[in-house]
Amino acid sequence: VQLVESGGGLVQPGGSLRLSCAASGFIFSDAGMSWYRQTPGKEREFVAAISRAGGSTTYSDSVKGRFYISRDNDNNALYLQMNSLKSEDTAVYLCKAFILASEYWGQGTQVTVSS
Repeated sequence: VQLVESGGGLVQPGGSLRLSCAASGFIFSDAGMSWYRQTPGKEREFVAAISRAGGSTTYSDSVKGRFYISRDNDNNALYLQMNSLKSEDTAVYLCKAFILASEYWGQGTQVTVSS
């Protein structure tokens, strides 16, 4: 199982970024997928999740209405569209696959929101 995140970077407050997670080594459409984020000294924080077929999504209260999770099962890809970014969104963003009662994590991509 391999998960590779991309799309992070430096963005000004109020800006947007789109993160991607490329998946391989498993049947992508069999996995529930999620995004988490982590900052130094804090626990990993849930951001958003999407069901296997993409019909159901869940968001943390801190990102609801600003972030949107989606997936492309034909291309084994997970996305996170992040709008109206705030400084408190600065973190390493990681994707997670949940399949067959096991969890798999990517290495993460850094998102920095700063003027």
